[in-house]
Amino acid sequence: MTIQHRTVHAADADSRLDRWFRRYFPQLTQGALQKLLRTGQIRVDGHRAEANTRLERGQEIRIPPLPEGPAPDAAPKSREVSPEDAKALERMILYTDESIIALDKPHGLAVQGGPNIKKHLDGMLDALRFGHEERPRLVHRLDRDTSGVILLARDQRAARFLAAAFRGRDVEKTYWAIVVGQPQYEGGRIDMPLAKQGGGPQGERVVPAQGKEGAFAVTEFSTMDVARRHATWLELRPLTGRTHQLRVHCASALGCPILGDGKYGGQAAHLEGMSNNLHLHARRLSIPHPDGGRLEVTAPLPPHMLESFATLGFSKPRNTAPKRTS
Repeated sequence: MTIQHRTVHAADADSRLDRWFRRYFPQLTQGALQKLLRTGQIRVDGHRAEANTRLERGQEIRIPPLPEGPAPDAAPKSREVSPEDAKALERMILYTDESIIALDKPHGLAVQGGPNIKKHLDGMLDALRFGHEERPRLVHRLDRDTSGVILLARDQRAARFLAAAFRGRDVEKTYWAIVVGQPQYEGGRIDMPLAKQGGGPQGERVVPAQGKEGAFAVTEFSTMDVARRHATWLELRPLTGRTHQLRVHCASALGCPILGDGKYGGQAAHLEGMSNNLHLHARRLSIPHPDGGRLEVTAPLPPHMLESFATLGFSKPRNTAPKRTS
């Protein structure tokens, strides 16, 4: 047994360190993990860490010799998925080939498990094997209340390729949002570092950071349409992938919280007669394909945003079919 060093993939970003170990090294007990952490044998980017340390994409985890068990990249055991959930997942498919599945994740569906989360996408992926030996893998995440395009890798090779693409910033992500109010400028670049802040009645939050304390976070934005200054349809292009980046940038940098985002906008994030669901949608994803070329996938707006578009008088967007270019 030797010391290992593993890089955190995009799908594991923002996971707790102890949950990361439970996923990839299930033979390690919580007590044994705590002992390895106390003695500094497990390190993240060369530093001591706690069980509740939140991981970031691209970090390196030092893993000391561990008890024998499943291989680190072994796929999770198969889980039973109800026929209803399996059919619902199949209806979400936007694109599929031998390496990738692209889904249109609905608002309200968590991507991974956590406290008080019993139903989540990761727990139902066995329904999307379609004869493949390996279970599909998540390669990135969306907030539970954010809808839109999310990618799955159908095997380990594709997962490693796609995770590297996300780490290398070779992915073009486009979000649509309805914000309350109208930004001072029609478009521009938001460069506001962010930091995580624990505790409080709403749990962990992300806040603007001062000086060099926070993580680098950049978003480009442009105005698509305005409804009598009450609300604005924005196109957002995150150049970094921080937790709740778009939500905090809209609320704090633009002064226009995303409609329905009470966590960061409070009462100012709600409009009378409009849905209180979060109006943030992962509209388009363009990414290099593991088998060559480039894949572009677009997701239609969810029902609550379509209804809000109609109420506010925004033009109904056309849906486009996925395309792969050589």
